[in-house]
Amino acid sequence: MQTSHALQLVEVEKQFGDVRAVDNVSLEVEKGEFFALLGPSGSGKTTLLRIIAGLESAGKGSVFIGGKNVTKKPPYARGIGMVFQDFLLFPHKTVGENIAFPLKMQKMEKNRQKEQLAWVLDLVRMRGYEDRFPNQLSGGQKQRVALARGLVARPDILLLDEPLANLDRELRKEMEVEMRRFQAEIDIPFVYVTHNQEEALTLSNRVAVMKDGHFEQVGDKLELYDEPETAFVASFLGLNNTIIGKVIRQENDFSFVDWKGIKLKMVTPENVTVGDEIEYYLRSEKMHINPLGKTAPIDGSIVLPGRLRDIIFKGQYSDYFVILGNNEEMVISDVPDIPSMPTGAKVEVSWLPAAGFSFAAQGRV
Repeated sequence: MQTSHALQLVEVEKQFGDVRAVDNVSLEVEKGEFFALLGPSGSGKTTLLRIIAGLESAGKGSVFIGGKNVTKKPPYARGIGMVFQDFLLFPHKTVGENIAFPLKMQKMEKNRQKEQLAWVLDLVRMRGYEDRFPNQLSGGQKQRVALARGLVARPDILLLDEPLANLDRELRKEMEVEMRRFQAEIDIPFVYVTHNQEEALTLSNRVAVMKDGHFEQVGDKLELYDEPETAFVASFLGLNNTIIGKVIRQENDFSFVDWKGIKLKMVTPENVTVGDEIEYYLRSEKMHINPLGKTAPIDGSIVLPGRLRDIIFKGQYSDYFVILGNNEEMVISDVPDIPSMPTGAKVEVSWLPAAGFSFAAQGRV
């Protein structure tokens, strides 16, 4: 089977005892894509990355890189680079020796090694550090060295296994920008494993959300965020308020739901009728908050009174925690207006019925 994709997986499976870690997964990644494998711990994303790398054998299925079937080939023969979470730098080797290690293993001619090393040091902005040792570097510099080592042989594809997990928040933000720059400059696909939703949405062009060894949804990151196809994708991406209620009436495309004594209107999901339960996921940034009696609602919007329990100021916006009349709490991310809404104040929260995502409830109450 020939393919023109930079990476293609065809019906890949992997089982450990009774656990199917990767369950019949197929995927295509194109040249120049920054592709994220996103999911919680145990979803199978790292196992899938290791199968692509050749560090795990696929129980079933095939792996193609650059149009070639590499399913049976060892890692060094696949044309890949790899960056790990824990850097894995040799402490007794200099920065230059660490970066050039893959070239040495390939027995590349020494002048060519020097050329490749100079190129990648400039790319990751580590020129002048080649004679230092890892214990003389900051966390961000160590991460740059690990990235340089993955890129120095100019691989066909770079695989990254949660490479920013051990960095602090500010350094992580800086490295996110840098990795997008690296990827754009060398124009090879990056396949990036993470459990961090914000990281995946910031870095990637496309995302595959994994659960229990399979893909729940694969697509453009904006598509996944704005049009989730399953309750899991809707709940996993973004800060959500989760409402589970019983349908008491239906009208056109909308259902009227009883949520612990509060009646709400929401879009009716497929195959749901009166008496069924709906799971409704409402993003906090799709909501608004105002002092009680001062809301100027958009036509058709839902308005609920409540009491402001707490405020977390985040700069351009704040997270407002509101207790409603049924003692349920909602989080609203809105522009800050702390002086006029102290904690304990009576407030109103509002949103449009179509702002959330509705799904048939999966047996939860």
